[in-house]
Amino acid sequence: MSEAERSARRVADSDRERVAQLLYEAMGAGRITTAELEARLDAVYSAKTFADFEPVVADLSPVSTDAEDARGGRSSIAVMSGTRRRFDGPLPSKHVSRAFWGSVRLDLRHAEITADPCTIRAVAIMGGVTIVVPEDFVVDVRGIGLMGGFGTGRSRTRQRPAIGAPVLRVTGFAWWGSVKVIRKARESRRKTIGGVSRT
Repeated sequence: MSEAERSARRVADSDRERVAQLLYEAMGAGRITTAELEARLDAVYSAKTFADFEPVVADLSPVSTDAEDARGGRSSIAVMSGTRRRFDGPLPSKHVSRAFWGSVRLDLRHAEITADPCTIRAVAIMGGVTIVVPEDFVVDVRGIGLMGGFGTGRSRTRQRPAIGAPVLRVTGFAWWGSVKVIRKARESRRKTIGGVSRT
């Protein structure tokens, strides 16, 4: 389905409730005021198509800097957009990644696990989350796919993790979307430009 076709689709009450929940989370985090919440909720509950949601949530997708990409963080979100994040150094013990009608790509090939296990909770609603992990991580996938997919993709390396290797646990769910874990060889830092991977 193309982006235009998806935007033109009629929305259901359950779709409106999911966007409303996103707005409540934004108000709780201090990103919008109570008055803004009320105005946006009016627009959400009167929305007819997915395109009507776009102006309501367009400014809630965070713009990350190169420094933030380098050191990672505790959350990543994409709302009708795409977010790419590369972790460099120790991973936070817990990370939450959400894709609402958008895509998130997490690159862990420069990352290290110091809190064992490290947990990434991935939620994809009509969107996708892709997690690229190095060959020396043990991956424990425990998510659920509801009319979507949640699991490991094709491995691009034949090397297996050593016994006692650090564990990355991936939990969450995908609804009409996908969460995919892809294993690749660790990337040489010489292949990056300005701190951002070319792949």
